[in-house]
Amino acid sequence: MPDYELRIRRFDPESGEAAYWADYTAELPPERSVLDGILQVKDREDASIGIRCSCRAAICGSCGVRINGRSRLACNTKIGDAAAEAGDGEITVEPMGNMPVIKDLIVDMEAVHWKKVQRIVPWLVPAEEPPEGQEYIVPPEAMLDVTQAMACIHCGVCVSACLSMEVDPDFIGPAALAKAYRFVGDPRDGEHEARLADLAEDPHGIYDCTHCFACVEVCPKDVAPMDQIMRLRRRATEDFDIKDSNNGYGHEHGFVNLIEKYGTLFEAQLLPRSFGDGSLVKGQLRPSGAKQLTRELPTAMRGMRSGKVSPRKALMHPKLPDQKQVRRIFKEIESKGERLELNLYIVGDQGEEEEGVMAEGGLEA
Repeated sequence: MPDYELRIRRFDPESGEAAYWADYTAELPPERSVLDGILQVKDREDASIGIRCSCRAAICGSCGVRINGRSRLACNTKIGDAAAEAGDGEITVEPMGNMPVIKDLIVDMEAVHWKKVQRIVPWLVPAEEPPEGQEYIVPPEAMLDVTQAMACIHCGVCVSACLSMEVDPDFIGPAALAKAYRFVGDPRDGEHEARLADLAEDPHGIYDCTHCFACVEVCPKDVAPMDQIMRLRRRATEDFDIKDSNNGYGHEHGFVNLIEKYGTLFEAQLLPRSFGDGSLVKGQLRPSGAKQLTRELPTAMRGMRSGKVSPRKALMHPKLPDQKQVRRIFKEIESKGERLELNLYIVGDQGEEEEGVMAEGGLEA
């Protein structure tokens, strides 16, 4: 049976000492988990090692840590794979990021993760009273769109990996916003617009995400929190036409309009369009947009001095040779009259093939 080297980040606030690394050895088959290795070390070498765990089956989400620098569940990571990934064979295990450490591998979920979940009003606000003596009856197909968000086990792994939270600790975060979509997408909830307006107007809300995909890559349940954040944005801008003070509405419409017109992004126009309603003229004339645009002028001047931006590029932008085809795609999509969300949690990686099966066989397919 192979031996595996575990390098665990230790920290005991009661000792008054700084955090340090401690090396241990676990003897396990390669298909066993990193959590099994930690628990073996805890049993045989050092009972003081602190780690939170419960089900050991990637269901409870308790054992979130960083293994070899990547946020993940310890019970869902094979120790043999972790050793091969480490390169030198030494598996590093440390507490999750973006949350204060209580002891060793245990972080304070209440101070960050659960506090942010509470921020988004994590319960259903019924649109009306249910029929007397009956429950709300919702067609299964109406709930398909929220199944991905409902799969979240609140392990906090996405919070640990979130780069936006590293820069802005007040960012509501991927887990809480995915939870928000669970209710925004639920037809029984009666506060869709109010929820979206709140999250759009919050400077630390849906427009604080930088699309880094870190939460998508580390989620053990394929919830893809960033996808849920994008859904919240689409609902806010397209379904409820919410023009927020964070310029999310203007940026989205400006981006889309520029691609439709030129085929590629005209970055010199994107900024002024973002400060308005997506069109260049309105973006320049809106008082608050004009003030914001003025504050960005020093950045534009630095770009011109460095040669990254030229007056010609700022004023003129070439269209794609076959721009008519791009516009044809836009018209084809817009003619559908209904926005279809591709939910990979339901249709799988096969895309259209799986989606066709769903259409023929219903929910059970």
